[in-house]
Amino acid sequence: MRTTTMRVAPAAPPVPAPSLGPPPAAGMGRSAAWLLVLLLLVGLGFVLDIALGSVAVPLPAVVRILLGQPGEADTAAWEFIVREIRLPKALTALAVGSGLAVSGLQMQTLFRNPLAGPSVLGLTAGAGLGVAAVMLASGSVAGSLAIRTLGVGGSWGLVLAATAGAALVMGLVLALAGRVRDNVVLLIVGMMLASVTGALVSLWQYFSAPEQIQEYLLWTFGSLGGVTGSHLAVLASVVAVGLGLAFSSAKSLNALLLGENYARSMGLVVGRSRLLVILSTSLLAGSITAFCGPIGFVGIAVPHLTRALLRTADHRALLPASCLAGAALTLACDCIAQLPGSQTTLPLSVVTSLLGAPVVLWVVLRRQNIRSSFS
Repeated sequence: MRTTTMRVAPAAPPVPAPSLGPPPAAGMGRSAAWLLVLLLLVGLGFVLDIALGSVAVPLPAVVRILLGQPGEADTAAWEFIVREIRLPKALTALAVGSGLAVSGLQMQTLFRNPLAGPSVLGLTAGAGLGVAAVMLASGSVAGSLAIRTLGVGGSWGLVLAATAGAALVMGLVLALAGRVRDNVVLLIVGMMLASVTGALVSLWQYFSAPEQIQEYLLWTFGSLGGVTGSHLAVLASVVAVGLGLAFSSAKSLNALLLGENYARSMGLVVGRSRLLVILSTSLLAGSITAFCGPIGFVGIAVPHLTRALLRTADHRALLPASCLAGAALTLACDCIAQLPGSQTTLPLSVVTSLLGAPVVLWVVLRRQNIRSSFS
């Protein structure tokens, strides 16, 4: 009698959890090396940003003035330019670059979307609506005062209006985040809020005088030069708080990168972590837009650059690297915008778009690698 035997398929091996990067020793060594390189680039860009401009200041003189030891050959004009004009602008570039880069990194991780940026929740559009309410208020006292006293991003009235607009949108997002459990739905809500505020600004522009529209367009170009004195102190303080919240949520971001179900299995309170990320991003993007205007592509491009350099998805390394890379990129863009030796200054957002758009295009073309990084 012929007997048949049944073959039992071997059990499938367990699926390993997604890796956050290379082995710890190799990852730490590579990350430390790139952090040192980025730190050196930030230092070089900081000095160059102060030295270059319509009036060139020699690098040795810049270093001596920054150290508080000006030499006999250093003129009083150089000291005034460095200390009163260019040093605040360079410090603003550090705050803007690091804040936008970290907020973009958080948004890409939270929504698991490689093209998410600081403006994804409509905060930039909300700040623009606040500025439009002041600058395009035809015939109002506030509008007339803002037009007469405007230094792009330098009027307290514009700053307060932009902050109020961003805070309004942030409040709506935070209120909805507690009720919307799906990050994709929350992303769509943010996009719709941005569309509504953008439509209101466009409608306001349609009924405004040409000179008012011109002043508003100047604000939309973005600028670092209007942040001085008390403005810089407030901006630096808010950015420091936002960065502190971001660094404190590094482990939560690592868990969220592996998926919400996995994060919950690790004991993470997903709702609270998501609110913390949204609050940090709101402080960073809202304050920077209020003081400096909308500055695009830094928050989208820098996180991808840092992931490519460090070859890791561990936010304990990505957060400081994004800070340094964002600061270095913003300083480089400001150097280009000044057109050394010329009286013309290009809009900062134009330069960041010219440098950031190719990076985003590169990200889109490497779509397969994107999927592996966010899944």
